[in-house]
Amino acid sequence: MTNVNESSPGRSRGRPAVPMDRILSAAVELLDEQGADALSMRSLAQRVQSGTAMLYRHFANRSELVSAVIDHILGEVDLDPEALAALPWQQGCILLAQHMFDALSRHGNVAVLLIEYTPVGTNALANRELCLSVLLANGFRPSVAAHAYAMLARYVLGFAIQQSGTAAGDSEHDAQLSATFRGLDPARYPATVAVADDLPVPLAEEFGFGLRLIVSGLEHLPAGQ
Repeated sequence: MTNVNESSPGRSRGRPAVPMDRILSAAVELLDEQGADALSMRSLAQRVQSGTAMLYRHFANRSELVSAVIDHILGEVDLDPEALAALPWQQGCILLAQHMFDALSRHGNVAVLLIEYTPVGTNALANRELCLSVLLANGFRPSVAAHAYAMLARYVLGFAIQQSGTAAGDSEHDAQLSATFRGLDPARYPATVAVADDLPVPLAEEFGFGLRLIVSGLEHLPAGQ
């Protein structure tokens, strides 16, 4: 009689299943630590101490894995739909865009992946639905609401990509740049010298300023557009 505790010659002992949350969290860790190029089925399997076969039961290929990781990160945009709907639409759009930017900024290496992948996972759809609902409920025509959301999303992505390129020493670089502006010849560059103490503008401040301008522009669209 064969001992049930012994493995059959042609059969390896199965590894325990890894919960999906653990897989995606490990994928985000890998992405944060080593960048987008390091995210592969093999590297992720090693990270969760399992085999690639286990991952292929969840994802048909790397593309599906990347899409799931992106959506997992977008799940950090945690806003209550009823609370958002109760705000003036301008505040609602700004709040949603800011939360999206913050989520992508916390995981800077994911931004570049969004150039190739249009997020259509559960969390991405929920965020899109939130923004479009706010716009439609406040009188924007469907085509204008669609364009407004696309513009906001691309604006967020563009700044998130720039944010991903910032380094720890950027504050020192900014200080040196500001000193350079202050040291310019005021006769030749009077405007630059006049605002030198406010240059360069920190990226996060630039994002917030531009976001308010975009929403203000939407607010002043002529009737019927």
